[in-house]
Amino acid sequence: MKFYVLLLLLFCVSSAKANDSKFNVTPIAENVYQHISFLEIEPWGLIGASGLVLVEGEDAYLIDTPWTNQDTQKLIAWVKSKGLNIKGAIVTHFHQDASGGLLALNNAKIKTYATSLTNKLLREQGREIANNEINSVTFEFAESALETFYPGAGHSRDNIVIWLPKQSILFGGCFVKSLTSKSLGNIADASVNEWPNSIHKILNKYPTIQWVVPGHGKVGGVELLEHTEQLVIDKIGR
Repeated sequence: MKFYVLLLLLFCVSSAKANDSKFNVTPIAENVYQHISFLEIEPWGLIGASGLVLVEGEDAYLIDTPWTNQDTQKLIAWVKSKGLNIKGAIVTHFHQDASGGLLALNNAKIKTYATSLTNKLLREQGREIANNEINSVTFEFAESALETFYPGAGHSRDNIVIWLPKQSILFGGCFVKSLTSKSLGNIADASVNEWPNSIHKILNKYPTIQWVVPGHGKVGGVELLEHTEQLVIDKIGR
């Protein structure tokens, strides 16, 4: 914990320009930043959604977009202000809180990535798609500094998670609920009965998880996956 407090102190000045009332970027580990954007969603109010920026040398990789193209443009500008080149951006599922900024990224000539299923679902909704497709269960970027994994359906049919082995961080996105979540939230596109098995696949594949980043709420540990499974069990049991 002291390590993360130190990082926040070291980087608070450099990240301040990206911060405003509805968008911010903060460091959470060495070479890893969390971007959080906000959107008013009825009937729940202002909802924050998280993604990551992974820095490898002079290159940056974005994991999920902010809610909107406007905030995605802010994120692009923040990365460029650090003298970094955005090598690619990955969206973990088709909902707006993960893919809402694809147009901004594509217009900026940045390579965007989504699974073929995610692109199919985006296309069916008449929305912007990623310009590159992932067609395998796992896919590596940045010389294995980042790995995508499709564990099976859960929050949505197409949800993937992201593993950062150097930092032992799992980005679960909306597949994982925060510890303060009392329900599964939006399950309009969920496969609730398949969710527990998908969670177990993640735990088996990545036994050294130290940190888990949910799509909404605070970063935690592997207990976020366990909490999510319990919420699913409670839902199925009703």
